Amino acid sequence: MAHSKNRATDGKITYPPGVKEISDKISKEEMVRRLKMVVKTFMDMDQDSEEEKELYLNLALHLASDFFLKHPDKDVRLLVACCLADIFRIYAPEAPYTSPDKLKDIFMFITRQLKGLEDTKSAQFNRYFYLLENIAWVKSYNICFELEDSNEIFTQLYRTLFQVINNGHNQKVHMHMVDLMSSIVCEGDSVSQELLDTVLVNLVPAHKNLNKQAYDLAKALLKRTAQAIEPYITNFFNQVLMLGKTSVSDLSEHVFDLILELYNIDSHLLLSVLPQLEFKLKSNDNDERLQVVKLLAKMFGAKDSELASQNKPLWQCYLGRFNDIHVPVRLECVKFASHCLMNHPDLAKDLTEYLKVRSHDPEEAIRHDVIVSIVTASKKDLSLVNDQLLNFVRERTLDKRWRVRKEAMMGLAQIYKKYALQAEAGKEAAKQISWIKDKLLHIYYQNSIDDRLLVERIFAQYLVPHNLETTERMKCLYYLYATLDGNAVKALNEMWKCQNMLRHHVKDLLDLIKQPKSDSYSKAVFSKVMVITRNLPDPGKTQDFVKKLAQVLEEDEKIRKQLETLVSPSCSCKQAEVCVKEITKKLGSPKQPSNPFLEMVKFLLERIAPVHIDTESISALIKQVNKSIEGTADDEDEGVSTEQAIRAGLELLKVLSFTHPVSFHSAETFESLLGCLKMDDEKVAEAALQIFKNTGSKLEESFPHIKSVLLPVLQQKAKKGPPRQAKYAIHCIHAMFSNRDTHFAQIFEPLHKSLDTDNMEQLITPLTTLGHLAMLAPEQFAAPLKSLVANFIVKDLLMNDRIPGKKTTKLWVPDDEVSPETLAKIQGLKLMVRWLLGVKNNQSKSGNSTLRMLTAILSSDGDLTEQGKMGKPDMSRLRLAAGCAVLRLAQEPCYHEIITLEQYQLCALVINDECYQVRQAFAQKLQKGLCRLRLPLEYLAVFTLCAKDPVKERRAHARQCLVKNINLRREYLKQHAAVSEKLISLLPEYVVPYAIHLLVHDPDYVKVQDIEQLKDIKEALWFVLEILMAKNENNSHAFIRKMVENIKQTKDGQCPDDPKINEKLYTVCDVAMNIVISKSTTYSLESPKDPVLPARYFTQPDKNFSNTKNYLPPEMKSFFTPGKPKAANVLGAVNKPLSATGKLQTKLSRMETISNASSNSNPSSPGRSKGRLDSADVDHSENEDISMKSPSETEKPSRGRKRGAAANQDDKGQESKPKRGRKKAANTSTDDAEDQWGEDSSMAEATLETEDEQNSPPKRGRRGRPPKSAASKDETSSKGRRGCKKTAPPADEENEEEQEEEEDDEDDAGSENMEVKPKGRRGRKPRGEADTASDSVESTPQKRRGRPPKSQTAARKASGGRSRAAAKQEEESEEEMDIAQQSEDEEDESMDSSPKVRRKVGRRDRR
Repeated sequence: MAHSKNRATDGKITYPPGVKEISDKISKEEMVRRLKMVVKTFMDMDQDSEEEKELYLNLALHLASDFFLKHPDKDVRLLVACCLADIFRIYAPEAPYTSPDKLKDIFMFITRQLKGLEDTKSAQFNRYFYLLENIAWVKSYNICFELEDSNEIFTQLYRTLFQVINNGHNQKVHMHMVDLMSSIVCEGDSVSQELLDTVLVNLVPAHKNLNKQAYDLAKALLKRTAQAIEPYITNFFNQVLMLGKTSVSDLSEHVFDLILELYNIDSHLLLSVLPQLEFKLKSNDNDERLQVVKLLAKMFGAKDSELASQNKPLWQCYLGRFNDIHVPVRLECVKFASHCLMNHPDLAKDLTEYLKVRSHDPEEAIRHDVIVSIVTASKKDLSLVNDQLLNFVRERTLDKRWRVRKEAMMGLAQIYKKYALQAEAGKEAAKQISWIKDKLLHIYYQNSIDDRLLVERIFAQYLVPHNLETTERMKCLYYLYATLDGNAVKALNEMWKCQNMLRHHVKDLLDLIKQPKSDSYSKAVFSKVMVITRNLPDPGKTQDFVKKLAQVLEEDEKIRKQLETLVSPSCSCKQAEVCVKEITKKLGSPKQPSNPFLEMVKFLLERIAPVHIDTESISALIKQVNKSIEGTADDEDEGVSTEQAIRAGLELLKVLSFTHPVSFHSAETFESLLGCLKMDDEKVAEAALQIFKNTGSKLEESFPHIKSVLLPVLQQKAKKGPPRQAKYAIHCIHAMFSNRDTHFAQIFEPLHKSLDTDNMEQLITPLTTLGHLAMLAPEQFAAPLKSLVANFIVKDLLMNDRIPGKKTTKLWVPDDEVSPETLAKIQGLKLMVRWLLGVKNNQSKSGNSTLRMLTAILSSDGDLTEQGKMGKPDMSRLRLAAGCAVLRLAQEPCYHEIITLEQYQLCALVINDECYQVRQAFAQKLQKGLCRLRLPLEYLAVFTLCAKDPVKERRAHARQCLVKNINLRREYLKQHAAVSEKLISLLPEYVVPYAIHLLVHDPDYVKVQDIEQLKDIKEALWFVLEILMAKNENNSHAFIRKMVENIKQTKDGQCPDDPKINEKLYTVCDVAMNIVISKSTTYSLESPKDPVLPARYFTQPDKNFSNTKNYLPPEMKSFFTPGKPKAANVLGAVNKPLSATGKLQTKLSRMETISNASSNSNPSSPGRSKGRLDSADVDHSENEDISMKSPSETEKPSRGRKRGAAANQDDKGQESKPKRGRKKAANTSTDDAEDQWGEDSSMAEATLETEDEQNSPPKRGRRGRPPKSAASKDETSSKGRRGCKKTAPPADEENEEEQEEEEDDEDDAGSENMEVKPKGRRGRKPRGEADTASDSVESTPQKRRGRPPKSQTAARKASGGRSRAAAKQEEESEEEMDIAQQSEDEEDESMDSSPKVRRKVGRRDRR
């Protein structure tokens, strides 16, 4: 090399053969030509050519002069660069250039020439590629490692390569670039931050999107150099993340983006960085935590990511951010869940618990996104989500926010359609989500009209898609109906009923519009507009739109015609679609894309359009039922038995016969129904009879051939069919045939003459038939009916006990175990009542005699003859029948007037009967009559007696009944302002005087000043006042106070001259007054109206008498705790989101949540004002004042109230059991009875006579309230599971006649309707409760009268108190709306068979 240097110093440049001197004196073209020959020479040389290397050394030095390096022509520069690259190759490993500055200039020059690679279409591209290939292969740039400015050279090279790379380059270019750059990283001593930034900047999303090829190049480089570059990457992130030195790099702000990209490229690049992220997840900076969470969400959620399994501490730390205090952080975590579930099903278990907490997050957006995440994963593949995750979506269908509820409902609907209807994942998946259809329909019980409209939309689009072909659509509906649970069926029935009702309202509006205008016209139209408005979302805004629609209908005849077609009973589904399109097209405007008026019209059309049912559909449905009957349907494949499918199909047809009767008018349909009448299945035949009754009004004239076959069948059913079929047969004849009198006579005469008590089983159907004939045609059979009632029903049937009842300690047995004699007696009672309801007058005093008979049954515990032959279950049945009979008569004004206060009070005590099923069924009957506004207001006060019911479900049900009735009456008064003259019978506040009077005459209230008894009184009053005072509407608190004050100025109307009764009255008034004062801040204001007291209950106030005395003992004051009553809110309280784990609950929030799992029977109806209170399930705050006793006291059976001496003597001598209502019962046998019933009255008189009334205290009606401890014990035994109880829907009441006709028929229903057992928390036993079997509790009836001892009550409360943890658990698990096990329209089918609850309790006599 020394020789070369010597040659170089000579200064003589040797050019290759044929190449003349290259200098600035020649032209550019010539220079290029000569340089090409030089390039060719260097290209052909190799490293072993020592002579040539020495020969051309000066030429090599010459080519590196500034003349060439700074030459203006790019072709010259390119050729020089190629020569220099070859020179480095030839002279390697030593370069001929020794000056560091010159080396820097040369490599910077070569780097600049590499920019020519950008244009792949250039003629010189191959030379640029040769240059790249040469320097990459030789690793020429490695010479720069020794230079001080090496970093600048490398950085410029990297920048140039990243700039020029593009999609025009082939794989070789890409490879050579990677080779060139990777050699610098791998073989160098260090990587500067500047050089690292040059690489990493291409990973930043903004740059990545601009130049994908640069990103790919950087990615390939990093993969190639991962091991070498990792320490420098770690150092960079350490500087930025841990030390906060953001100035070290311009990329500091993109640090999290870079981490994600680097992880995706090669996770080994971040081996030392990931632990730093765990630290950052716990940063105090909200934004920083959010950025880290976003980053990790992408890293954990990536499809092939194994980060969670590789770095479990980081995964657990990340999961902790689901509970972050910062809302956006929690939201980001929740959004990540869907990707994680879809890409990593194995992590679902870890996510489930955290999603559970977030599904109850206080933030609406987070709860919403939990739903979105789970539903998104479910729609991709159902196997990705477990049942627990789907259950979170289920819970959110009852969220307090509409947006969340809507998302949850729509999500479930989409999942159901995909996996159940379209069966995309097979039968197992369909079975897994089969609950969705029931759950979605249960939501129809919500108060919100938005919820109900969405359920209707979901039904039409997802459950039974309306766009299916008719046969397929009806098959879908058929099997859906057959597989729905009972409450979902009722919701679906209610949905059709509501739609049908709205259809009728629109039809009425159309009829009104066609009438000539007048003063009454405007009022009528406005009234109908208001009714329609209440059936649409946001009634406040909708009202104006409905008014506008009414104007449009007046002016536009075309739209009116289309709407008339739509609401016509004969409108087909296809016609309906056409009409809807035409109306929306006509009302829509292209200029106004967002049209609230059009949206409202669409909502209305959506509800009233018959998109599922028409004549063709009914025909298809009938054919589907026939297939099941013939055994050719694929019932088993659909998951139902053939019997179940047939029964459900007939039930479906029965419901549709109410809402779409015209669609049944075809011979084919009626002939199929005739076939069903002849089937052995009683339920099928019953349904067929009801369908005939609902749809057969024109059958006689339109289908005479059907009539000729049907009539004999109906007559046969009426005479010898099962009782329920006999009933429906009579009503069919009444509804369908013109000469019904003749047909009735043909049935009545043989049945009347053949009545025989020797065969009780054969007596039940005739009595049922005669009872309905008596109600439908009382005048036609007036004389024989009177004789029948007096001589046969009373004398032969009711006043004789022929067959001794089974000796059992049970108070209730299933229907099939009830003796035929008892069933016959119940039908006899019903016959009497139906006859009176048919006559509707009391001219012959038959009503008085019947009422005395009924109250005699109640007074004697159901054993009218008192011969002791009857079994306890039979006595319970008769008490229930008698109590319900009084309620039926009380609904008719002419009989309500003659019910005495004593009879009313005795009837009221049935709600405290010792038998749970009697209490339950009676309460349901009472509720039904009150909701129809048929029972007078004083019967609402009966529910106050439920305050001390030992069974929680009964108290909750009673409270809900009160709420519903109070809201119903208030709503009625708002809508009917003109009924002010009936205010005393409608205004719910007027229940207070009745409640006070009822409690004054409560058999438990014996000692006027007894603290324990007064606390019971206070509890009962608070039971109703809490609901009345929840809202101070129109200053009602002051009105109640004034009413109580006025009562204190009167005397008891029942016993005006009895000082003890009057003292009780004033004492109870003081209790009520103290409650009002302690719970209200506005009671002292002026009352809006002067209360009117019921004259039967109280005497006229004495103006000269001012009763200001306080009758309460001083000790009572401490039991009136101040505080506002809890609002009777429904949706908000029920759907209050549950707090995150670890946060303390307020008492109110706990009570709100408890209510969700409380009631066994919710009287709410989707069609009416539904109320579910936020504390229905707990002892109310008033109860908390009662001091607790030790659990051991609950086992002392005889602790209780103090009584008078005579009462104590009675209790000690338990040999003879005092009977119910002896004093009142004595009056039941009077001369009127003799006149009415004849000889049998003397027997009744003897039976009901009292024992030595003068020497013993007056005996009041016995009321067998069970002891709370026993009931609580049995409660636990009957609770099979803990869960949400559903709201009971109402009966399908098509019209009042049908309601009344159905109401008495429940005795004949199957026992399955009675098997509902009250449910509560999972099998908890109250503390101090005896461990004896429930049968043993029942087998020892308690003789002492009165409510359960206080010790038991206190212990029950002590045991009922829940720990915070328990409350928490219930909050998180039981948020669904309560849906009753026994609905009101089950009552229509099975009154006497009230739900069977294994509630085995002893009876307590009452004084």
